[in-house]
Parts: sequence; C-alpha cells; structure tokens
Amino acid sequence: MAEGSLAGAQKKARRENRMIACVDEAAFYLLPGVVRTYAPRGETPLLKVLLTRRHLSVMSAVTTTGQLATLTRQRSMTGEDSSLFLRHLSYYLGQKLLVIWDCLNIHRAEEVKTLLSCGWAGLIHLEEFPTYAPDLNPDESVWNHLKYVELRNLRCTDLDHLATELALAIRRMRHNPGLIRSFFAEAKLGL
Repeated sequence: MAEGSLAGAQKKARRENRMIACVDEAAFYLLPGVVRTYAPRGETPLLKVLLTRRHLSVMSAVTTTGQLATLTRQRSMTGEDSSLFLRHLSYYLGQKLLVIWDCLNIHRAEEVKTLLSCGWAGLIHLEEFPTYAPDLNPDESVWNHLKYVELRNLRCTDLDHLATELALAIRRMRHNPGLIRSFFAEAKLGL
C-alpha cells in the first residue's frame, strides 16, 4: 500500500467508522532470543538449548487503541487460519474493521476470498502493506518486544512450555495498551 493509498484507507476507516487493525505473523522457536546480560565481566553465561526447527506460529493484530489479538498454532499458518483469525478479530473488537496486512500467500488464499464473499466484506475491508516496507507495520514491534524483551534469554524445554511462556507474555502486553499504541508511533504511520 503506497503512502497515498494509506491516506485513502484512513479516510475510508473514518468515513465508515471502521477500526484499523494491523496484522502480521511470526514464528517462535525453542532457540532463545539471546540478548546482552549483566553477567560479571569474563563470566559469559551459557544457555544450553535443544537444536530443533519446531516452532509456534503466531498471528496477531494491533489496533490504534492499544488492543492486541492473537492466534497461535504448533504448525505453519494456512489460509484457513487467516480466515478464522479475521472472524475472531471481528468478534473480539466488535465493530467494522479495516485490516492492513502484508501480501503473504495465506492472506490471499481461497478461504479468505470465500469468507469475504459470504457477507463478511461489509464488516472487514482488507488493505496490504507494500512488500518492500515491513517497518511500516506496527505489529513488527510486537514480535521484537516479545522475542527480545518479554522472552529474552528464555530457554524452553518443549513447545508446550514455550506456548505457556508466550501466552503469559502476550497477557502482560495486553495489560499495557500504551505500549501497543507506541508501536504505531514507532512505525510512523500517523494513524
């Protein structure tokens, strides 16, 4: 979505009383997000981890009012998950939506098109971020905060442990709408 298209989307959202929600996906692996520690000099802390590609796939949406909605799976996301998440988001936020997301294949899947053609297009309008500018999406900051602040240096034993820690971190973020609103300022979208 170009700069002009963003302005048009904002006008549409205001005119039709739609809430703006920015959506993105991320993977959380068992490998910890390692960041600097305050260990004494010369005593480098060691994290022993299981090397695996197993991960949690998470889809989330943030709103300009500081709300956060998520969907977590122990597998890769599909078009059906995108469709389910849009319905969940509509119920959770309780009003018409302008959803802005990237042009990932699961967002353009047949299940999403079917959802919109079955009457949901009146409730949910979709726009895309440009493929060359992921830094425009405030939801990217959600992932950075979760991985490198909330879950920093965390060593999980399995996916269930990771899912529990992730759910707790997401709950903490939901209780801090000011933090979520700050992600919009950081993205410089002017929403």
